[in-house]
This record gives sequence, C-alpha cells and structure tokens, in this order.
Amino acid sequence: MTPTTGFRAFSLEPFPDIKEGASITDAITGVLADQNTSLEHGDVLVIASKAVSVSEGRYVALDSVTPGEEALDLSARTGKPAEVVQLILDESTDHFLATERGPIIARHRLGYQLTSAGVDRAGTDGAWLLPADPDASARRLRDELTTATGVEVAVVIADSDGRADRRGSTVIAIGAAGISPLRVSEHPEDDGSIKRQQETLVDLAAAAAGIILGQRGRGAPVVVLRGMSYEAADAGVSSILHRRP
Repeated sequence: MTPTTGFRAFSLEPFPDIKEGASITDAITGVLADQNTSLEHGDVLVIASKAVSVSEGRYVALDSVTPGEEALDLSARTGKPAEVVQLILDESTDHFLATERGPIIARHRLGYQLTSAGVDRAGTDGAWLLPADPDASARRLRDELTTATGVEVAVVIADSDGRADRRGSTVIAIGAAGISPLRVSEHPEDDGSIKRQQETLVDLAAAAAGIILGQRGRGAPVVVLRGMSYEAADAGVSSILHRRP
C-alpha cells in the first residue's frame, strides 16, 4: 500500500436535516450537486452515526422506558435521567464509572466500549440508539453511493466517544465498508526479526474527520477524505473488536 503523504478533508454542507426514513445517499448526492462537485474514486466518506440512527429510526421515547433499581442508583450518582441510564444498561453487557460522578463507560452488546453505550439524548423526551448493525449500514451506504455516483468509495460511520482516563471526547469508527479497518506495517529489527505493527486506520480516518464533523448541532454530518491511501475490504469494524457478539 502506498504511504499517505497528504490528504484533503472537506464537509458536505449545508446538509439537510435527516428525518426518520430519509435517504442519506440522496442527501449526499443533493449536496454534491448544489456544490457543483463530485466524488472521486478512493474517497472515504465519514458519516456521523447519529445521522444513520435517525435515518434508520433508532429513536426511543423515554416515557416508554421503566428504570430498574440499578438505573435509579446510577442516575442518582451521575445526574443522568434514570430512563436514559436504563437504556444504557439495556444496550450494554457491562459498565463502570470513569469517576464517582461518571461518565458511564459501557461495553455495548455489539462489542464496542463507548461512553453511555452510544445512547444519545434527543431533547428531554427521547434518545437515539446506535445503528443496529453499523458495518451493515456502512456497506449499504457504500453500495448506494457507488451506484448513484459511479465511483468506488469507502464509508466509515463515526461516533463521538469519551475516554475513561481524561475529560472531553474524540471520534471513533463504529462501522466501515470498502476500507480495511487495520493498517499493517512491517519493520526489520536490528536482530534480524520483523516487527509487525497494526493501526486502526478507520479510527484514524474518523478522528481526522472529527475535526470537521458536526457536533452539538453544527449540522455537518458528512466529511469527505480525499487522497488517503488504504486497502479496500469489507471486514468492518466488528472484525477488529476484542469482544464480538
């Protein structure tokens, strides 16, 4: 694989509000037409997971959630609404508090370790869950985009995520298609052995796009990375998780 020596990153905006059942592919091609631009072979499109969740109807009304004893206890300790905490517990297999007051770091039932199991508040009345199968969502979007544009692209679905060891959040990949999730390099050692290193390339792509990606209502949920070197593959993010469902 040719090393990446430089790449360009740009958002697709203004981007229309995505509603439940709306086509993200149609929105992307519409913005491209408005910008009088087009995708190129090898582009990597990084798409915010919330846009995918909204499109796929992953909304839960909080008045439909009954908090249990554990959720009520965690709510009192962290200040999160008990109904949201119950959703976090429902979506995860285990969890811990990064500090006495949180955040809640949870192992999502799909295998990801995420702040709040990826549960995202939707105002005061609801919440958004992660896509049911982020890798499958990425493959569907990649296929739709390739059909619509006639060029081969890759798709990474990204989610903002906090770190247990520090304040603030970063951006990681939770789904991918058309791009190998790992970048593997081999280097000779002085003793003649070969040192093999693996990097989570999809996370590097997500983080690069995260500098631009819309957060807290900015309204720019899609970033194009152009000129990035990668190997095409459909293994997905699930293939590199230590704990798979």
